Amino acid sequence: MDLSRFIRDIPGFPKPGILFKDITPLLKDPAALRTAADVMAAPFASRSVRRVAALEARGFLFGTLVAERLAAGFIPIRKPGKLPFRTTSLEYALEYGTDRIEMHEDALEPGESVLIVDDVLATGGTAAAAVALVERAGGKVVGLSFLIELAFLHGRERIAGHDARAILRYD
Repeated sequence: MDLSRFIRDIPGFPKPGILFKDITPLLKDPAALRTAADVMAAPFASRSVRRVAALEARGFLFGTLVAERLAAGFIPIRKPGKLPFRTTSLEYALEYGTDRIEMHEDALEPGESVLIVDDVLATGGTAAAAVALVERAGGKVVGLSFLIELAFLHGRERIAGHDARAILRYD
């Protein structure tokens, strides 16, 4: 199935000069959604993934589906103040300023294999921060799986050394 036909371009969103890749047409189509989850999980099926960690918010949409396919648990990685239990967090640099992500401190056991999932790989800052957060907590990142890669932003460079896969690539 050609999943690219389910991605809608929205010029000027969220600000002028940006061409936003809207995934909501894919989300509303059951066959496309199922195919995306299957393809995102498939390369990691033989890697004994114990946990799938996904980034807020659109990453959750795919992360839980991928976790189910891999018979793995799910770890939400969120912005500060959104998780109810004790958290471990990581601050990371953005182009202008910083941001922070968190996960529960008991989200994984040391040595557990973790797959990181998100909808889009753009500049790679958030993906790299998720890798660092998981590794600092003792997890072993076995790969990263994305629906879309915006290759022209060179985000893959920030996660070099990790097996990163994307279904759709925009150069």
